[in-house]
Amino acid sequence: MKVAVMGAGAVGCYYGAMLARAGHEVVLIGRPSHVEAVRARGLRLETKTFDEQVRLGASTEPSAVQGAQLVLFCVKSTDTEAAAAQIRPHLSRDALVLTLQNGVDNDERVRSVLPSSEVAAAVVYVATEMAAPGHVKHHGRGELVIAPSRRSEQVAQQLVAAGVPTQISGNVRGSLWAKLVLNCAYNALSAVSQLPYGELVKGTGVAEVIRDVVAECLAVAKAEGVEIPGNTDAAIRGIAQSMPSQYSSTAQDLARGKPSEIDHLNGFVVRRGEALGVPTPANRVLFVMVKLLENKQR
Repeated sequence: MKVAVMGAGAVGCYYGAMLARAGHEVVLIGRPSHVEAVRARGLRLETKTFDEQVRLGASTEPSAVQGAQLVLFCVKSTDTEAAAAQIRPHLSRDALVLTLQNGVDNDERVRSVLPSSEVAAAVVYVATEMAAPGHVKHHGRGELVIAPSRRSEQVAQQLVAAGVPTQISGNVRGSLWAKLVLNCAYNALSAVSQLPYGELVKGTGVAEVIRDVVAECLAVAKAEGVEIPGNTDAAIRGIAQSMPSQYSSTAQDLARGKPSEIDHLNGFVVRRGEALGVPTPANRVLFVMVKLLENKQR
């Protein structure tokens, strides 16, 4: 199977490398410095159990999706429509575009740009970071939950065979919201403090702030009519325990002077709360603090 990773950051590189290790033809589409490093040395995939150079393709051009049966769509949520438009002329008719992004509505946004393509949402549970160009570091987990589609079963089997635990769920929207709640609870706090999850939760008052943020998110989800699966409280506690050394993606963005996805995390909850008449003061404060830090870096 040919696989294209559109937006080859830490998440896309991890899953692309796992598929490449399993023998699939993979091309990463990313920034020039990253692409040059991968072309020269391969992609270094560093995990707790192995550390190896994985050979795969790399390109800066969206046209590299041509011929791919699977497109892992991993761009920042802020770039969703623009990136979908870039790949549209080059997509194969039988390609499955799998959205591996933060936020809850990216698949709908991609579908609006690619109405004739098969698009399915995925919920990503992995802790990764780009340690350097051509070097992705895996801190933990790696599961995917994907929405049903014509090719989801086949793709899920191939992912599982590549060492990626994958399941298909008819309630991916609820699972995306569950992930959104986790991101809203941790991402901004990790970004503002520049602390990993394990250290973050030891801070005075942090547990109470997380409790308030989560309560607001759940109230908005309820008003949206979304059924969130699982035990949210246990999932919130488990993040700091299972990924103590992980910095949020928002923290990593701010540390590198990049725009974050906060508009699609706490900012999204604030906007939906306003539309639905649900107060979200804790989420609003975190959203505003991250935006202030972003503006300071410009």
